Amino acid sequence: MITRARAWFAARTTAATDWPAEELVVRKTSRPARVSVVIPARNEEATIGAIVRRIRADLIDATGLVDELLVIDSDSTDATAQVARRNGAQVWAAAEIRPEFGAYHGKGEAVWKSLFVATGDILVFLDGDLTEWGSHFVTGLVGPLLSEERVQLVKGFYDRQFAGDNGDAAEARPQGGRVTELVARPLLNLKWPELAAVVQPIGGEWGVRRELLESLSIPVGYGLEMAVLLDTWQHYGLDALAQVDLGIRRHRHQSVHDLGVMAAEIQHVALLRLHADPAAHAVLNQFDRAVEGGWVARPVPVQERPPVTSVSERYAERARIARARAPRIRTSGR
Repeated sequence: MITRARAWFAARTTAATDWPAEELVVRKTSRPARVSVVIPARNEEATIGAIVRRIRADLIDATGLVDELLVIDSDSTDATAQVARRNGAQVWAAAEIRPEFGAYHGKGEAVWKSLFVATGDILVFLDGDLTEWGSHFVTGLVGPLLSEERVQLVKGFYDRQFAGDNGDAAEARPQGGRVTELVARPLLNLKWPELAAVVQPIGGEWGVRRELLESLSIPVGYGLEMAVLLDTWQHYGLDALAQVDLGIRRHRHQSVHDLGVMAAEIQHVALLRLHADPAAHAVLNQFDRAVEGGWVARPVPVQERPPVTSVSERYAERARIARARAPRIRTSGR
């Protein structure tokens, strides 16, 4: 398995610089295909404006590679929505998209809801807290999807910026995040060794074919990326996957306690796909001196949204039945 994973790495790993925007525009025109960039965001007013401006300038106005740019606002309490809209993004509140399906809190929920409003055949997802990045993130993730039909999902990986050991100037190191290295990658190596060569399996930058994503169940929280990777591999095999080196990335860091909940979500997703029986209502207990009594119980989002295709079909069928049962109103003289 590991040998196969290494062979896949050699064959299916490219760099963002391998995919210049001008060449991709030509490929896109010959398809044709629409490209949507989607940014799920919660309380990212400090960073979202610069991200939106750069994508709009480089990839919409200058080249036309990207057809639409959407920010899905996930219950922000700051000015994320206003800043994103002011800088040129379409902005949707996740809870207001298809309200008949209800609403959950979480990144996966924002991604699931985005499928009802985005129009692209190819979807590129970026995190909303990026501070060191470039528009080549988008071109790199789009490239394999425009060049090879069998590729369904493209994962980005990168070197993360860290301050030096003595607190001096930041340097780039080829490491994933804490949850990646301590939870996600060990899980893959132990249980799905064919996927051991996916450098950053839960990274927030990825590209996917719409048709694929609409066919998958989507965890409402941070188990999203792990679930999409495992389910794509399960249904389509390694040949459906590719990854792209995006260079250097820096973003806002979360507290270890918040990462603990994220780790629990990822393990829950993995257990489900191992056909185990995880808790239906998981809770993570954490110790915090600042809280009276010391202990805090953090609910772990474990719900999964069904495939959009099945939801849409069921909703359309219910609407058809409702129309058929509705009393007919006769108009006089007819």
